[in-house]
Amino acid sequence: MIALLMLAESAAMPMPAFMAGCWEERLRDGKWTEECWTDPRGGVMIGSGRAGQNDKLRNWEWMRIERGADGLVTFYGSPNGAPAVGFKAVESSAKSVTFANPGHDYPQRLRYVATDTGLEAEISLADGSKPARWSYKRTAGAAK
Repeated sequence: MIALLMLAESAAMPMPAFMAGCWEERLRDGKWTEECWTDPRGGVMIGSGRAGQNDKLRNWEWMRIERGADGLVTFYGSPNGAPAVGFKAVESSAKSVTFANPGHDYPQRLRYVATDTGLEAEISLADGSKPARWSYKRTAGAAK
């Protein structure tokens, strides 16, 4: 009975549709970070990210968010082509989602929050320490 309740709860967790689109943060020193996410379809969102300074690329990442056969929503990140690491959704609403993997070195927690002006993203250790934050604005996603 408990397993059925847990499955019903996880199946009710929404996909983070608020993340769909392309997002960018530009800083005054020429540093920039971008993320682009597809709409959720078929239980999957596909994402890509990259960061750099001026015309130099510092890092990039393939990402996906998917609902598994167990009904759980999981974020998978593959920075610079490394094997993908999974982070299970532990909290979700129509405008925010938090993923966690306490066994990973860093980050252990990822959080996205839709705001009136864009999208806030944060990675940290499981307890919230050692945070890195981004304040994204929506872009057209086209090459500049």
